[in-house]
Amino acid sequence: MSTVFSVLYIYLDSIAFLLLSSLGLIIILGMMGITNMAHGEFMMLGAYTCALATHAGCPLVLSIVLAMVAVGVLGMIMESVIIRRLYGNLLQSLVATWGLSLILSQGMLILMGPSLPSIPMPLGGVLLGGRSYAIYRMLLPLIGVLVVVGLGMILFRTRFGMKARATMQNPEISRAMGVNTKAIYLVMFGLGCGLTGLAGALYAPTTVLGPLYGANFLAPAFVTVVVSGGSNVILGALMASVILGVVEGGFSYAFGAVIGRLSLLIATMLLIRFFPDGLSGWLVKRGGGR
Repeated sequence: MSTVFSVLYIYLDSIAFLLLSSLGLIIILGMMGITNMAHGEFMMLGAYTCALATHAGCPLVLSIVLAMVAVGVLGMIMESVIIRRLYGNLLQSLVATWGLSLILSQGMLILMGPSLPSIPMPLGGVLLGGRSYAIYRMLLPLIGVLVVVGLGMILFRTRFGMKARATMQNPEISRAMGVNTKAIYLVMFGLGCGLTGLAGALYAPTTVLGPLYGANFLAPAFVTVVVSGGSNVILGALMASVILGVVEGGFSYAFGAVIGRLSLLIATMLLIRFFPDGLSGWLVKRGGGR
């Protein structure tokens, strides 16, 4: 029983990690076509905001919400100042956001130093079979599902979501039909950054905080987005996170974290080879998605 629970715990933890770390990037890269190399730094800002607010006396839940809002507002500022000049040019967006990532990480190093006091893990743990399991980490998969459901409701069940999807697919026609595409891009980039900040804040209690905090999230987030495809960002995120999470979790449990991460990259290459349009693109071709 303890072995089954341990394997399930590792699987769900890997799936939650991939899903939460990639959600913001799925909007910014998958929908908007911006190669955001500062994704990890936005996660770092979310973690820092959460940690500073918590140390100042805010409850953790309020600190996480504050981090999401703060990073989302910062993202909207970045979109209006820098990003809106880069739509349709992947190379320029890559270089610009890479420069932004250096400014953010090195600027935080200068302002806050090489590390920040960590947040204690909330909720404690449970002991099973001689091993301790953090209750907080058990909640992260559920939070990931709730965030995905909420995002899906926004994109597919609201008038704003309809305008946003239309703008991402064909901005010229959307503009001709009276849609304020500049406002749509602004809000969507802010939403993507806000979700990135949310992920950074959620994982702040689980690890050491420093200017390079987001580096561990960057590669897994990118491979999840690439594998998911852009036909249906919500469905693609779920499918990619589950498949890659099971692969990484299984190999990590059997052979250690290094082999687990290597298996993730190999699985990514194989999925790209056999599903070049992404998992959601393949499903749409088979008539199973929208």
